[in-house]
Amino acid sequence: MSLDTFREEVRAVLEAEAPQSLRGAYEHPFSGCWGGKKDREDEPADVTRWLHVMAERGWTAPTWPKEYGGAGLSKAQAAVLKQEQLRLGLPAPLIGFGLMMIGPTLLEFGSEAQKREHLPRIARGEIRWCQGYSEPDAGSDLASLMTRAERDGDHFIVNGQKVWTSYADKSDWMFCLVRTDFDVRKQAGISFLLFDMESPGVAVRPISLISGSSPFCEVFFENVRARADNLVHDLNAGWTVAKALLQHERTMIGEVFALSVAGGEDQLVTLAREQLGAPDGPIPDALLRDGIVQAAMDEQCFLMTMRRVAAQMKAGGRAGPESSVLKIAGTELNQRRHELAVRIAGPQALGWAGEGFTEAELTSTREWLRSRGNTIEGGTSEIQLNIIAKHALQLPD
Repeated sequence: MSLDTFREEVRAVLEAEAPQSLRGAYEHPFSGCWGGKKDREDEPADVTRWLHVMAERGWTAPTWPKEYGGAGLSKAQAAVLKQEQLRLGLPAPLIGFGLMMIGPTLLEFGSEAQKREHLPRIARGEIRWCQGYSEPDAGSDLASLMTRAERDGDHFIVNGQKVWTSYADKSDWMFCLVRTDFDVRKQAGISFLLFDMESPGVAVRPISLISGSSPFCEVFFENVRARADNLVHDLNAGWTVAKALLQHERTMIGEVFALSVAGGEDQLVTLAREQLGAPDGPIPDALLRDGIVQAAMDEQCFLMTMRRVAAQMKAGGRAGPESSVLKIAGTELNQRRHELAVRIAGPQALGWAGEGFTEAELTSTREWLRSRGNTIEGGTSEIQLNIIAKHALQLPD
């Protein structure tokens, strides 16, 4: 089937079945349905119907094989599908770490039984996943993790703690790094394990951030029984799986910020004109003009790099150190954009709540505070620079 014919078919389906209430509702890459079993009582009926419409065709995970809940589309066809959704301004029918992180990792490392058990449920939005990586004493030095898993017949017994676990309080399952051997080099004693968050012994405690809201949680494990057949790849080979998944995560973060910075220049110019009382003509502050233009140029360079990496992936390549380039560049650009917005707002950027501040000013302040974490989460900028130096530039240790 030609791409033109495929586009016509996709357009006909979307025009006929996409809910009218969701057209034009696209906001950003993480706007959409996260799926799962928890906290969906207030979900609009049209959101649920949109998910079902797309999942029935495998279009929530379009490039996954059909036997695993996908549609078996080529990357070019998947791009057409995405273009047609954006043409109508439709939010993604399903988002989350299942589709973006653990799903692709299971396709590469999972057993046939694991793929058939977990991937269709991910594609249908039945299960929401969280990531059990960081620990209080194992952040940037992730390989120092101490959460342990000991074999007990057909199960592993898990004890320990994870921290900065995004949406753990809303998730149904976790993909988790555990230590299964304490007598070898630290990277060689780690395994990659999946388990149900409703298992006895799992406790979740949300973490507050300075911005006033947070997706992060602490998670505690006390004698949690995890099925041994949910060990992904080989025993003590989890570090290999973990690194592959991190590449998916960093690419995802880069893509999110690529879409968020698009149009950022116009937003900053509009804000500057409002704050400085300059409805037309040059913005009076020359230094501010320079900052906005420099950010816009850097954002265009970033978007061009994103397109180059996307073309490489489309041709069959695999995410490598490029994912670290995208992660560090995207997060730092996002921070700079929010810093400029706060600088433009001046004293109005000091607002937290109450009268005298517009909703846009309050949002800008909170987003600036939240952006401080961008260069830490998903691997610090320092870690990304080390990866780039070693694997992209081939510099000596």
